[in-house]
Amino acid sequence: MLALVWLALGLLLAGISLPLMTVEQLWLFENRFSLWSGLIQMIGEGRWLLALLVGCFSVALPLLKLSMLLRALGGSGSRVRRWLEWMHHYGKWSMLDVFVVAVLLVSVKLGALAKVHIHLGLYAFAASVLLTMMVTGWLMRQSSGAPHT
Repeated sequence: MLALVWLALGLLLAGISLPLMTVEQLWLFENRFSLWSGLIQMIGEGRWLLALLVGCFSVALPLLKLSMLLRALGGSGSRVRRWLEWMHHYGKWSMLDVFVVAVLLVSVKLGALAKVHIHLGLYAFAASVLLTMMVTGWLMRQSSGAPHT
């Protein structure tokens, strides 16, 4: 499981830095961006609140969750349970759901004016989310003493 957490971390970092999508407007202009470049652009345009929200929910919290998973895998007993319970409380607000909503908003807002092409960064980000969910579920079952398959 430790290898899966490290893989999820690598995929998350790739998902943050690799291009997520290209927006093609009127067949003349293209804008390719990553999550990181999008955050930088939001800050540059003075959209601090939006940059803070996306940065927290799509970058900081997933990184925190993966670091907590690494600690939980290295711990034992009640310590693991405490980390998992804390992750359970805030984990609902992190990662894919907020990010997917943002991507959908961009796609709907552009409508017929532009085409959106998805790139590897989005797939890496989604794979990181799925791996993180899988490892968290496995750890929850292990720490509760439930049999696993």
